[in-house]
Amino acid sequence: MSKLSKAQLKFIGALQLKKYRQLHQAFLVEGEKICLESIEAGWKLLHFYCTESFVEKHQSLLEAQGIDYQITDGNELSKAGSLSTNTQCLAILEMPQKQASASIKHYALALEHIQDPGNLGTILRIADWYGITHIICSTDTVDVYHPKVIAASMGSFLRVQCAYVQLAAYLQNQDLPKYGATLQGESIHQFHFSPRGIILMGNESKGLSVEVQNLCDAQVKIPSFGAAESLNVAMATGIICDNLRRQHPDFS
Repeated sequence: MSKLSKAQLKFIGALQLKKYRQLHQAFLVEGEKICLESIEAGWKLLHFYCTESFVEKHQSLLEAQGIDYQITDGNELSKAGSLSTNTQCLAILEMPQKQASASIKHYALALEHIQDPGNLGTILRIADWYGITHIICSTDTVDVYHPKVIAASMGSFLRVQCAYVQLAAYLQNQDLPKYGATLQGESIHQFHFSPRGIILMGNESKGLSVEVQNLCDAQVKIPSFGAAESLNVAMATGIICDNLRRQHPDFS
């Protein structure tokens, strides 16, 4: 067992900031479940730090995958990373090569100016649950490789592709139906979704910009029956995706 060096701690700390993630094309993954999923998915590990108990539990997988690792103390891991509860393992993964937004076979989510990392991570998880594999993000949406996004996604970042684009220009070049979530739209309970399309979700406090709303073919809303002022954007995304899947249960 060895302590993490000052250089290692500095590098891990730097990856909690977007500019250094982009500079090094690397990001943090913390916790047993997500690290194991990352290994099994074949993402490239640059560095892997774990406890003796983790190695004892997963020795066969580490050997089968040819994983080089450094054994350290759980307290070291919790202090080094962004999660104080992580006392098992920490991985530094190489970012996959940037991809242009792929053609959408059935449905995609488009996000404008989502700022909270927890919201983006939860939306990734929702998309994964409902079989939506593409999310289009405006360039001012929080970085998908933010440690809190990765943690909140619970591994769904491995299966849902995020592309960052100039959103208005991207939408102008898309011939798929575009459905914007707004407070003025048609009730989701009566609305009929086409078999293919893009669902647009806006900023936590401001919603979709007027520019993006004007590019929508239709607007939908989740009707309110109580006194709450609004819904969390991730919760609203889940409700809309569920209504979509009720109408179109078979796309994949």
